[in-house]
Amino acid sequence: MSKRARDGQRPLVLCLYVGGDSPNSMLARRNLGAALAHLSPDLVSLEIVDVLQDPDRALSVGVIVTPTLIKVSPPPERRVIGTLHDAQLLAASLGIDSPPVPRG
Repeated sequence: MSKRARDGQRPLVLCLYVGGDSPNSMLARRNLGAALAHLSPDLVSLEIVDVLQDPDRALSVGVIVTPTLIKVSPPPERRVIGTLHDAQLLAASLGIDSPPVPRG
């Protein structure tokens, strides 16, 4: 268990709604993975929902555009729509530190 989890920090609960393997959905998955890579796995819970397979689930939470990322917890809920290409904006929306910038 990481020090942050021991200190009582609540896990980050995320749900990414995608449209199958469309280019934008694949890019959103890749960008989100990069943004979360520096976080301890015990601090992140990520569910990926394919709206082509489960459209009712998406509609039940008001998702009508993919990709859409929802930060479920900790509050407040946040939604980010698109390919999640702006790492700093994504980090700010999720309330996490920005991922390290590669040098070289």
